[in-house]
Amino acid sequence: MALYNKLGRPQLLARLQAEDFERRTLSFYRYVNIADPDMFRDALYLALDALRCNGRIYVAREGINAQMNVPEHHIKDFLDYMDSLPELRDMPLKWAIEDQRESFLKLIVRVRPKIVADGLNDGVFDTTNVGSHLSPLEFHELSQKEDVLVVDMRNAYESEVGHFVNAWCPPADTFREEIELVVDKLKEKKDQKILLYCTGGVRCEKASAWLRHHGFKDVNQLHGGIIAYAAEIKQRGLEPRFIGKNFVFDERLGERITPHVLGKCSSCGCACDTHTNCAWDPCHELIILCPSCSKKHQGCCSSACSEKLQAHNKAGEPMAQTPESVLSL
Repeated sequence: MALYNKLGRPQLLARLQAEDFERRTLSFYRYVNIADPDMFRDALYLALDALRCNGRIYVAREGINAQMNVPEHHIKDFLDYMDSLPELRDMPLKWAIEDQRESFLKLIVRVRPKIVADGLNDGVFDTTNVGSHLSPLEFHELSQKEDVLVVDMRNAYESEVGHFVNAWCPPADTFREEIELVVDKLKEKKDQKILLYCTGGVRCEKASAWLRHHGFKDVNQLHGGIIAYAAEIKQRGLEPRFIGKNFVFDERLGERITPHVLGKCSSCGCACDTHTNCAWDPCHELIILCPSCSKKHQGCCSSACSEKLQAHNKAGEPMAQTPESVLSL
């Protein structure tokens, strides 16, 4: 009984390329009590692996946070399995507007202290006292009003390639840094209507509760996040208020919402919104790199990393393992 993937990247890619079916990419989260996360994790892995699902799922006592893809011919089985578990029954699912077989190469299910690494002490505030949930259409209409504050609750590397029109995008690299910055910068506007948004909604759950804890009166959040917004606005044929790319935490690193290119190549500064990780794995910095600079630097963030990669390749030594990306929805 296998509870972990044991294949390497080349084998995983070959397995995907040999598939004769399509996959649907989705995400979901829920704050719910999970009495035994380890047992829940193992049962979940076995069930999803049997359906040939791929993805990255975090399980904690406080709930579950997932981004994954499902073979099209197994979607009904997947939904039936979700509804068979009290913790996952009637789960709101956010389906991607772009589906790529390579969005995830394998199935990873891990037990974590929290489903999002938020850095907050849950014991000092009421995490259930969240803001009002707005449907995508409600958020779309309210975000156009002049008397509201639209706040991007994602990291700066996410908002640099896509964001809502007129949104404030805090220059923060972590959720903890950002949430403290938001409370500080908006402390004189606690009576104003605030609209929060993030990728799939999970970060806004904690962010809205934290703002209410600090005295903000009218806190609202985009239910289902940018993923749900993009899907519904497209279905309704409306002009999106979110422009550019929605950064996603899978192999794609981005899902295009509109043609706008908001980012800049970290090397030459030209218009570009293609994220990549530095090819020199000990660095592995997340960067935006245009095709020309990627070729020039061999996919590295700088000439220094490119030189190290060249020396490493000549020596034929194994590459050091890189840390796993933190999943945030």
